[in-house]
Amino acid sequence: MTNIRKAVAAALALCLIAPLAACEGQVPAVSSPTAAASAAPDLTQAQEKKIRLRILDGLSQATAAKSAKGLDQYATGPFLDIRTSELAVLSKTGKMRAEATIPDGISQTVIPTDSGWPRSVYTITTTTEDQQPKRLLVLTQDSARANYKLWGVARLFPGAKLPSFAIPTIGTPMGAPSDTGLVLTPQQAVTQYADVLTHGTDSQYAKNFADDHLRQLISELAAKVQQGVERNKGSQEQTFTADTSSIQVMRSTDGGDLVVARITSQWTRKAGEGRESLPANDEETVLFANGKATSTMRVSYVNVIALYVPSKDSKQPVTAVGADRYPIKVEAL
Repeated sequence: MTNIRKAVAAALALCLIAPLAACEGQVPAVSSPTAAASAAPDLTQAQEKKIRLRILDGLSQATAAKSAKGLDQYATGPFLDIRTSELAVLSKTGKMRAEATIPDGISQTVIPTDSGWPRSVYTITTTTEDQQPKRLLVLTQDSARANYKLWGVARLFPGAKLPSFAIPTIGTPMGAPSDTGLVLTPQQAVTQYADVLTHGTDSQYAKNFADDHLRQLISELAAKVQQGVERNKGSQEQTFTADTSSIQVMRSTDGGDLVVARITSQWTRKAGEGRESLPANDEETVLFANGKATSTMRVSYVNVIALYVPSKDSKQPVTAVGADRYPIKVEAL
């Protein structure tokens, strides 16, 4: 195993798993809005529970079968890509990462007042049995006759403070990527955050965002891997790209938006001095399959990011409150 591979493996073990599994953030408070909602929610808490448990049962069946066959009946969006990759790894290694666990208990659900489609429900789970953080679940329904599916899951960061939402019986209006009256529109926030993940403090948008757990994790990961890279005269690069085609937005009673989005990333590692760049862990090995190694390896990730975008009057920065990330493709270049 080359020094680069050892450095990557150690960094992934230390930086990609443990930090995001730390204590959960604060659950958003519920409150009655100051102004009456335009419509009562079409979905009840009992219906949300029935929908969610149907989805979780489907995920449990897929896990037991170690197969993604039929998974698209219960999952969509970035979560479908992540869980498909997790199941591929499970089928080869017999192991599923602990972070894939989704508790069936909830702390709160945020039900929309919107009567049209597509629409979303946000639900915050309890902690897991082994005290991993609460999960923010995004359930989406594309049309009146379509079943809800699990679109995204983000693990809440330590100390993260979420905004307040109206109680489920009153409901919460969904927002849009173009919402105004905020420090940034949701689409701007997601696009700029991807740039900050790529460039760190050198990003021209860094001042618009509070420091957060994911940025620290990625910075630590890059620093650890860089030690092995430099010893082998190699190089590494991570680039993050926002997917602006499917941004989920829910308006809070605080005047801001809780935004959940998909950001894809690619981590390119080059081994110098005639060495081969090899998979760094079991996940990468499974996804690489029988690929032929070269000096350059590229690992593609799906990142689910939850951002709180405050109102313009608050003059507060955008804050990342939760995330999940997992590799879905490994290739030699």
